[in-house]
Amino acid sequence: MRALVINAHGGLERLEYRNDVPDPELRQPTDVRVRVRAAALNHLDLFVVAGLPGVTITPPWILGADAMGEIESVGSGVRDVRCGDRVIINPGISDRSCEYCMAGEQPLCVRFGILGEHIPGTLAEYVVVPAANVRRIPPEITDISAAAFTLATLTAWRMIVSRARVRAGEQVLIQGIGGGVALAALHICKSLGATVWVTSRSDEKLARAKALGADEIINSTSTDVAREVRARTNKRGVDVVVDSVGKATWSQSLGALGRAGRLVTCGATSGPLVETDVRRLFWNQWSILGSTMGNDAEFDAITAEFSAGRLFPEIDRVFDLSEGRQAFERLQDATQFGKIVVTI
Repeated sequence: MRALVINAHGGLERLEYRNDVPDPELRQPTDVRVRVRAAALNHLDLFVVAGLPGVTITPPWILGADAMGEIESVGSGVRDVRCGDRVIINPGISDRSCEYCMAGEQPLCVRFGILGEHIPGTLAEYVVVPAANVRRIPPEITDISAAAFTLATLTAWRMIVSRARVRAGEQVLIQGIGGGVALAALHICKSLGATVWVTSRSDEKLARAKALGADEIINSTSTDVAREVRARTNKRGVDVVVDSVGKATWSQSLGALGRAGRLVTCGATSGPLVETDVRRLFWNQWSILGSTMGNDAEFDAITAEFSAGRLFPEIDRVFDLSEGRQAFERLQDATQFGKIVVTI
């Protein structure tokens, strides 16, 4: 089959478009094989190319986490989907047997893995996943939109709804608008009735976010974000900060946070090591919340919102699988607004 792979870690020169990669086989009776129609990129894919601590690959390693497609074959134990069904894929794979899985918290599974990082990914003609990781979608949803939806929206939903518990009337600051998770968080927060602040180094991205419903915009290159938030809120600060940037924004995120505020994070695209003044942490009674992917109930929730047309991804650009290198280069340049999609 055709696939975008790497044989070793390094820069984007390691990417290879190949047409001789073996088709994946069903491994368990509960597996399904999906004929991938479109996939989408995430910053995780760049990290996998460069190499992640503790993660090993077996060449040729297929990249990609997000995808949609059609069920091509099913294991003997599969009951909820059948061949021909059009589906989106939850890239988070759990063992379904540990104490966390049994409690309904699949992303806390002790053997949790993500497609493209721990398990061969989606930038290929076929991918095999557990049937529990797919959901049917209606025919009116486009392949492009479906491919771009799951990872970012599932991640944002868990952050905003389950972890930070954003409520109507609260003020939420989203750092680094333009990526898939940040844009999904914007849509979700607005649907909940929150006032949304966004930051970016790009005036163009800020203007586009404003058009999507952002209430307050701040250029983080020319403005001290924390000071500006305090000035506009009469020193109160915001209730929630969504920060997936990490080192570059962490101190500003805490500085913008009001008393009893919640900071929720799902990533560290600028670096993983941050500094926190613990005195401010306990004095202001902040909550710092980590979040990764989402569980089955959250996957059901976002699928319902997607199918009803109430949640949708922003699309930046579409590439063919044979143009995978160009797609990765666009992601690496950080100029995108929305998801980069690859058709297969």
